[in-house]
Amino acid sequence: MGIIAWIVLGLIAGLIAKALMPGKDPGGCIITILLGIAGAFVGGWIGKTLFHTQLGTFFDLRTWGLAILGALVILAGYRLIFHRRD
Repeated sequence: MGIIAWIVLGLIAGLIAKALMPGKDPGGCIITILLGIAGAFVGGWIGKTLFHTQLGTFFDLRTWGLAILGALVILAGYRLIFHRRD
C-alpha cells in the first residue's frame, strides 16, 4: 500500500476504534491517524502470530479488521497505563 492508503486506513481504523471504545482520549486527527497506522502494524503482528494470516490489500476486509483490532488493543493499553481516577 502507498503512503496515502496508509493514512486513509489509519484515519478510518482509528475513528472506528475510538467509536467502539468511547471515552476521553487525547488527540485530534493526527493522533487518530497515528493510532490507526500503529493499529495496522499491531493488528498485522496479531494476525500473523495468532491467526496465521497477514494484511492484504487496501480493499481487503482482513486488512481493515486487523487494523481496527490493533487500534483497539493500543487504545485499551493506553487506557490501562494512563487511566487516572479523578
